[in-house]
Amino acid sequence: MQNKITELFNIKYPIIQGGMVWCSGWELASAVSNAGGLGLIGSGSMHPETLKDHIQKTKKATDKPFGVNVPLLYSEIDSIMEIIMEEKVPIVFTSAGNPKTWTKTLQSKGIIVAHVISNTKFALRCEEAGVNAIVAEGFEAGGHNGREETTTMCLIPQIRAAISTPLIAAGGIGSGQAMAAAIALGADGVQIGSLFAASQESSCHDSFKQLITEAKEGDTKLSLKKLAPTRLLNNEFYQKVLHYEIQGASPEEFKELLGTGRAKKGMFEGDLEQGELEIGQVSALIDTIKPISEIINKLVDDFNKTISNLNSFQL
Repeated sequence: MQNKITELFNIKYPIIQGGMVWCSGWELASAVSNAGGLGLIGSGSMHPETLKDHIQKTKKATDKPFGVNVPLLYSEIDSIMEIIMEEKVPIVFTSAGNPKTWTKTLQSKGIIVAHVISNTKFALRCEEAGVNAIVAEGFEAGGHNGREETTTMCLIPQIRAAISTPLIAAGGIGSGQAMAAAIALGADGVQIGSLFAASQESSCHDSFKQLITEAKEGDTKLSLKKLAPTRLLNNEFYQKVLHYEIQGASPEEFKELLGTGRAKKGMFEGDLEQGELEIGQVSALIDTIKPISEIINKLVDDFNKTISNLNSFQL
């Protein structure tokens, strides 16, 4: 399948792996790239020297294009960007900040830039900033979310009508059928997080992966709206968050509750009760932990079957 996204990133399939904190190390990124998608290293959970190590290991593990996901509000952003440019990373996905800040600088080094947003207003700002692609992430997604709580099915056609930049759909996409739906709505490709978080190559803790496969409908909750809306699995920590929300706690009280390293404690170290467990609604459809090669092959097969079925369906 060749389209704007496969041509832009020089990949076989228009499938991008989300750059998830504590899940997206070099093993996951290289496995996705080797399987025909675009793997991303998640720099949000890495110090600069750790990121440099993961970039170098990815280069050794794949000769395919890969990228780095960078939250722009990260405290060590200057050092992170310096390493990315020094290591000649071909693709950067930015998020959680103003795309104008780094886009031109990165592009001047020959780096392709995509930016993640959750509403049309910021999609237009991305286009003004000159990004090469835009990721529109719906309310179903795990981790940090948009305050508008717009679902992917509503968000993609709205943004497609407003921009001409290549568009990647994210949030709630964990099957070939969902991929076909996103493209039918106007996306040129998809970004997948939760399904890849539960893969064999994901760097998150095995206990967290297993918990993802056990999640049921309604087990994820959008919370922490006074700080940054974040979708979490329901556990003891989430129940504390819920209690704070009911009591009308201040942003400062929420920050104190979170402390430091809460996401690492849950997703990387495997504390399933007191850790912050970020995952999307699509976790309810994930029931096995598989290698990336099998996951992508099934995505592609199911996508092709869905398109074939739709071609024979007429009203």
